[in-house]
Amino acid sequence: MKKLLLLVFLLGGFAAFSQTIVTGTVVDSESNDPLAGANVVETGTTNGAITDFDGNFTLKTSAKAGMLTISYIGYAIQKVPFKVTGASLNLGTVKITVDDDALEEVVIVGRGIIDLAKDRQTPIAVSTITSAEIQAKAIGNVEFPEAIKSTPSVYVANQAGGFGDSEMFLRGFDQTNTAFLLNGQPINGMEDGRMYWSNWSGMSDVANAVQVQRGLGSSKLAISSVGGTVNIVSRAAGRKEGGFARFMTGNDSYFKGTISYDSGLKGKWAYSFLLDHWQAHRKYSDGTGGQGQNYFVGIGYIPNDKHSFNFLLTGAPQYHDQNFTNSLKTYAERGKRFNANSGFYNGERFTLRRNYYHKPVVNLNWDWNISEKTNLSSVLYASFGRGGGTGPAGKSSSIATDENGEVDFDKIEENNIAGAENGIGSFGQGSLVRRMSVNNHNWYGFLTNLESNVSDNFTVNVGLDTRFYKGSHWYQMNNLLGLQGYADGRGYGDARDDSYVISETFEANPWAALFSSADEAQRFNYDYSENINYIGGFGQAEYKVDNFSAFVQGAVSTQSYQREGRAEGKEIEGVNGLGKSEKINKMGYNVKGGMGYSFLENSTIFANGGYYSRQPFLDNIFDDVRNSNYILSGDDEIENEEILGLEVGYRLRAGAFSLDLNGYYTSWGNRFLGGSFIKGDPNSTNPIEQVDRFQRFTNITQLHKGFEFEGKYRYSGDFMLRAFGSIGNWKYDGSTPFQTRDNETNVVLEEGNIDLSGTKVGNAPQTSFGFGFKYNIVGGLSVDSDYNVYTDLYGFVDAKDVIKASQKGEVYQAQRLPAYGVLDAGITYKFDFGGNDLTFRANCYNATNEIYLSQKSSRGEFYYGNGRTWNASIRYNF
Repeated sequence: MKKLLLLVFLLGGFAAFSQTIVTGTVVDSESNDPLAGANVVETGTTNGAITDFDGNFTLKTSAKAGMLTISYIGYAIQKVPFKVTGASLNLGTVKITVDDDALEEVVIVGRGIIDLAKDRQTPIAVSTITSAEIQAKAIGNVEFPEAIKSTPSVYVANQAGGFGDSEMFLRGFDQTNTAFLLNGQPINGMEDGRMYWSNWSGMSDVANAVQVQRGLGSSKLAISSVGGTVNIVSRAAGRKEGGFARFMTGNDSYFKGTISYDSGLKGKWAYSFLLDHWQAHRKYSDGTGGQGQNYFVGIGYIPNDKHSFNFLLTGAPQYHDQNFTNSLKTYAERGKRFNANSGFYNGERFTLRRNYYHKPVVNLNWDWNISEKTNLSSVLYASFGRGGGTGPAGKSSSIATDENGEVDFDKIEENNIAGAENGIGSFGQGSLVRRMSVNNHNWYGFLTNLESNVSDNFTVNVGLDTRFYKGSHWYQMNNLLGLQGYADGRGYGDARDDSYVISETFEANPWAALFSSADEAQRFNYDYSENINYIGGFGQAEYKVDNFSAFVQGAVSTQSYQREGRAEGKEIEGVNGLGKSEKINKMGYNVKGGMGYSFLENSTIFANGGYYSRQPFLDNIFDDVRNSNYILSGDDEIENEEILGLEVGYRLRAGAFSLDLNGYYTSWGNRFLGGSFIKGDPNSTNPIEQVDRFQRFTNITQLHKGFEFEGKYRYSGDFMLRAFGSIGNWKYDGSTPFQTRDNETNVVLEEGNIDLSGTKVGNAPQTSFGFGFKYNIVGGLSVDSDYNVYTDLYGFVDAKDVIKASQKGEVYQAQRLPAYGVLDAGITYKFDFGGNDLTFRANCYNATNEIYLSQKSSRGEFYYGNGRTWNASIRYNF
């Protein structure tokens, strides 16, 4: 026993004697600034230390030789070997570099025009998603917006609609009221502000980072950032040589193949390219198959240390079949995957609704370092959208269905042939065909920003934003379904009669759409163009000293609108749809300001405020933009919308831990809502209710108030935990004028005022929260997961229901949908293969197969969310 005790004491003394002390200072490799709160861990153990405010650390190690792992949020993990020959070792200064995926490193060109939060000292409410997370979680058979769904106040809905049909909401505002920027240039639709993610499906492959700026944001442009700004930073011509090849598969026969190569900077030039192809027989719901490509070309030229040029060409041609909402009764009878648009034709899956589009985007960036304190960044860009969507033309009652409720296209063809006269069908004969609504555009723009560091404390920016846009829209024929022609002169007034025959057909194909479309003689129903020209100037001044910063920012713009009709259309107030309309010009502006104060080494409080006078979208200015040049004027004139935004926040950056707290108040007033169509009821005793009619609302106000939080903690280089959430209170406010008009004659049937106060805003959850983690198990093996919970989700607020409730003295509330939670999980294994990385990645979305309603539409019908889906990929870097 005495020998055993002696052995224990000897071993304990040896262990104590072998323990040594390692010290050092951790700094940023570029600025040499000390990094307070960095984690220093003896590799392979839980033994660690945290750097102090000066970046110093002291660590008692259990061995005289080994490895230290140093980690800090936003920086690459650093491995530092140590070998102690005496009682202690001073490693001196240890420099760690910003992570390759951190935001500061992703902007290769256009630094002056890409409005990232880091470029301004005064904080805003912001979240950043790096390319590593995008590549891991948002590649393949998922929507690009899902890359940012695990951030406060972001909601992504309608994923069951088909590839690229999802919608994103930010602080309760839809995509028309969230500004989306690609490398600083606006990409929301100029006509209506909408975003169609199918047109941008390639962004997951070419994005270096996405920054979600909630609320006022840091953009200097006069843009539609009511809910916030989403800035997508794409790759440019790579400065390092290398590439990758990737193969991916997923549920429902999903396949995707990608090849990419960067030449690296060879002398003064650099080249990059990426090619990709994907296809699937469905996304999740029946009849939602799709196929597409993605291409990217980048050419960089750096003649000297003063100038840098980058040419970029990218596009994502695709087609996808679409699913719309259904009633709960239909889902109960037909199943959660049922799609009323789809069926079979000649033994193959076919659909009434197919979206197809090809939108090449090209830009030329120029960065000029004029001096040490002054630089100029400019971009000249263009996009050429070609495509549209298919749908039924003719008598909707002629849509035949089979015993499963799906469209019976063979029966439709049989009926068409039987009812045709010499092979020619028409609406009166009960014919049904598949038409194409063509939505083409040419968009050119120029954006430039001059930045000058007037002094160490004062920075000034001034710039110019110009956009020139022409969109063209018409119907053309896609599939005659057994007919030789279709007689339809509607939309052309006296210019045609119903004997005019549409006989040419065109493919619903994104590549064919670039080069082939109907001439005017073979267009029908409507045919017009929209011309929008925009010129704006902006400026910003920021002052910073010690722990205080403040900024003021402003922009002013003029926007012109003009419609050009090629079909007579419907006459309104003596105006038809032929020729050019009057040109309307409207001024808009915004002003923003804020300040931030760091009261501790790593804590900052801030407050920002701003006011926008935003021009209305073109589609709201014309009374019936498809059919008439008549512009709403006088008492009916559509005025600028008025947006007031206020926010306060707290930001903590304490080494391994970060925390953001934000409170906001947004008033969106003087907005217009029109086109709420109501089908007439011939059996009604009320004359107004007997006719088809539509409703218009003006001076609508919404108040959005809420609180957000986001926290991250990196326990070590192997484990990261994050939590996020938002609590909102979004309601309509005040009294709103309304009109009900006859859909055919445009005669006012009734008008008055309704009180909207207290009606909850629908379509996005007002309360949401979640958490996620990433854990490196061993070597290159890691797992990660995110869990999101959504509640206080209301359906679409239908205007006619609001009117009825208000007339009864009641406050209308849309249907509240059940709360739900979604769990996503992933696993990554990276290992060396012939001196290069080979990475396996697998994702499971909605892993628990939660059945939930994600949205209630304006038709009073619903979308179910996707059930369990998955994908897996293998990627070889070379």
